[in-house]
Amino acid sequence: MSTIRPFEPGDCETVAGLFQAMLRHRKTPPPPELATYFRTLFLDSPGRDTDINSLVHLNAEGSVSGFIGVNALPMLFRDRPVRAAICGTLVVAERESDPMAGARLMRAFLSGPQDISFSETANEIAGRMWLRLRGVVLPQYSLEWIRVIRPSAFGLDIAASRLSILRSLQPLAAGIDHLARMGMKPDSLSWTRVAPGVTVPNGLTIAPIDVPAFAGLIDPLTAQFAIRPNWSDEQLAYILADATDKPAEGEPVMAAVRAKSGTPIGAFLYHVRRGGIARVLQILALPGQAGPVIDCLIADAAARGASGLRGRTQPALLEAMLTRRIAFAQASSTVVHARDTELADAFRRSDGFFNGLAGEQWTRLFGGPF
Repeated sequence: MSTIRPFEPGDCETVAGLFQAMLRHRKTPPPPELATYFRTLFLDSPGRDTDINSLVHLNAEGSVSGFIGVNALPMLFRDRPVRAAICGTLVVAERESDPMAGARLMRAFLSGPQDISFSETANEIAGRMWLRLRGVVLPQYSLEWIRVIRPSAFGLDIAASRLSILRSLQPLAAGIDHLARMGMKPDSLSWTRVAPGVTVPNGLTIAPIDVPAFAGLIDPLTAQFAIRPNWSDEQLAYILADATDKPAEGEPVMAAVRAKSGTPIGAFLYHVRRGGIARVLQILALPGQAGPVIDCLIADAAARGASGLRGRTQPALLEAMLTRRIAFAQASSTVVHARDTELADAFRRSDGFFNGLAGEQWTRLFGGPF
């Protein structure tokens, strides 16, 4: 008979092997650093709630055959503390012999002590499991957004991710993009490119900031949400340290957007490689200021040589994005489960802050050096 129990230090190497084989589709053994990171992330990270655990599935022989990674996320719901849990890294081997293992792991996770549960990387199979267990899919939180800046370099970066030798063509792509963008007015809009020399909106400034300064902007720039994160200083510092350590995605950029008075109206965190598609992890904006903040992000990325931008949207950004030649696609779903319908309803109304730093993709499992 199969069983489920909390994840333990002795499981790290086996779980890293499952992750390497099932999610990365690699036949080589995982690097030792990956097992170490699983222990740090799921067992030893600051802010861990000892009642909310990652779980392993044991087959009839007692061997680990499945895993679900869980991180605690303290939140506030109208100033009332709420215990949230973020589920990711669901991996199951031996699916043919035990097709219900994933469902048992999911059911055990959702039966935990947390008030609300999330995932932002649910595929079709996982999404159906959440729905069967009375979870809710949040379409407005489930969109990937893309903004093309330099079209030739953009296409080359996608192709080179599959065949790295194509990166040798970057100078050619840069030349083609230079010609394609010549003659564009700084304020012109195009689906396929951004004008050279595009400037930030009048009166705004983009100020590079460090991790403590970015952390200090999160509370004032998320105060408008009914339900929002309530990290301790130590937990947020850990999350931001991991969020910036993504060498596969490029150099981390953190910046504040300030009004003429010096007041911050927004901030952003993204990774960029010259000629590559920059990955945006977080955009923060005061109510009514999403458009100017996004304009500043696009201008900053263009000045740093990015071929485009890609990120996960939030409902508060959607209206502004619709008028800025941004395209959308859906690769995975954001899902939520709560026993208290008030909590789930806040997200149905788009009145909750989730994705990015309050999600899964800040971890080094995405873009880390493994």
